[in-house]
Amino acid sequence: MNDINEQSGKGSVLRNSTANRYDVIIVGAGVVGCAMARRFTIEGARVLVVEKCTDILDGASKGNSAILHTGFDAPPDSLEQACVAAGYDEYLAIRDSLKLPLLKTGALLLAWNEEEEAKLDGILEHAHRNGVHGAHLLSTGQVLAREPHLSVGVRAGISVPGEFVVDPWTAPFVYMLQALENGASLVRNCEVLGGEFDGDSWLLQTTQGVAKGTAVINCSGLYGDHVDQCLVGASDFEIRPRKGQFLVYDKSASRFLQSIILPVPTAITKGIVVCRTIFGNVLVGPTAEDQDSRDDASVVASTLESLRGKGERILPPLATQSITATYAGIRPATESKEYRVRIYNEKNYVCVGGIRSTGLSSALGIARYVFDRFPGRFPNPVPSDSLLCPTVNQIAENEVRDWQKPGNGGIVCHCELVTRRELQQALEGRIPCASPGALKRRTRITMGRCQGFYCTAELSELTRGRFDSDPE
Repeated sequence: MNDINEQSGKGSVLRNSTANRYDVIIVGAGVVGCAMARRFTIEGARVLVVEKCTDILDGASKGNSAILHTGFDAPPDSLEQACVAAGYDEYLAIRDSLKLPLLKTGALLLAWNEEEEAKLDGILEHAHRNGVHGAHLLSTGQVLAREPHLSVGVRAGISVPGEFVVDPWTAPFVYMLQALENGASLVRNCEVLGGEFDGDSWLLQTTQGVAKGTAVINCSGLYGDHVDQCLVGASDFEIRPRKGQFLVYDKSASRFLQSIILPVPTAITKGIVVCRTIFGNVLVGPTAEDQDSRDDASVVASTLESLRGKGERILPPLATQSITATYAGIRPATESKEYRVRIYNEKNYVCVGGIRSTGLSSALGIARYVFDRFPGRFPNPVPSDSLLCPTVNQIAENEVRDWQKPGNGGIVCHCELVTRRELQQALEGRIPCASPGALKRRTRITMGRCQGFYCTAELSELTRGRFDSDPE
């Protein structure tokens, strides 16, 4: 049998060896797959993660609003609410040891008309039922005292002090890195083609060969129902992709805002959010557009113009600010709003599906939930005093960056202050970047005001021969 192994550089290769059996094979390296790999590895499992893309976080996880939610508005007593709350608590518990980025902003959920204002008492009661007891009502004057640049049309609001802004890429990257440093394996460019369970073990057929494991955990995000069909012949849910488009305003806009500004949600969507990013910008979005394509993350000019109008009605000074970037993310929504987590004990198979917009917040909680119900235990968990905790470059604006340290080789991207040393480490590290998009998520290169106009030539030299496509 061929054993699958990761190599430095572009991705993965095969080598001929004797059969190599893993305790758990995780399909998908989005934020949930990364958190799952970390949890099972530190609990003593021999873990293999297979990802069909060239890099981790290359699917739904790469485009989101980067908010660490308390779960105040999740359906009460639901799996989503439990996992968001548990994930939130674990993020804060491991934040110091793993140097996880966090910007303590708090959130204001605001009513702009009489109908929305009438819903505030119910939303507050809902938050308290979900254990978010710090949430409290604010009058118009209290809202504007806290955020004086908001439109004077605001009527009232709810303060949720525990809602924070995070780095949507570094945190899951650290989850995966901790799994690898404590014994897990990762193979990229590795799509699952089929598999068989013989009552004892799984044999997965992939584009990189055959992988053998006792159990399989499907964390495939936008393709979770397809992997279900491929491995167990059926799925009890259908992914119905929902696109969210975003605007990113220049860093100068951040002086007009401190809190995350949330709308009163509807039955379909949580609505348009206006917030600072951990990289120093202001974000407006997302839209909520159902579509058939699981891959089309294009943006539409008319939709972005409408989004701009909504953002500027909420925060009027945005009308004087430049938009430096636009992007879209695709959420793996299903025909139902519930998380679709299924554990098939008789097949040693777990499906983690329908993890919509709260996946960044709930990932650690989902991993704990699955582990606690997993069919089987592992005899040798990693002792806490032996657990390896990786260190990575901080790319959050409120942290000490590499450009502030000596010996960094100089700044390559002046908009985002990305150094040559950061780029080299991202290209040559434990999970070497294999695409321009991965390098952008790992370092912030080309994310700034000029969108790569000035740094792309030097970046092309640094990455020559490493990617399938040249950054130029």
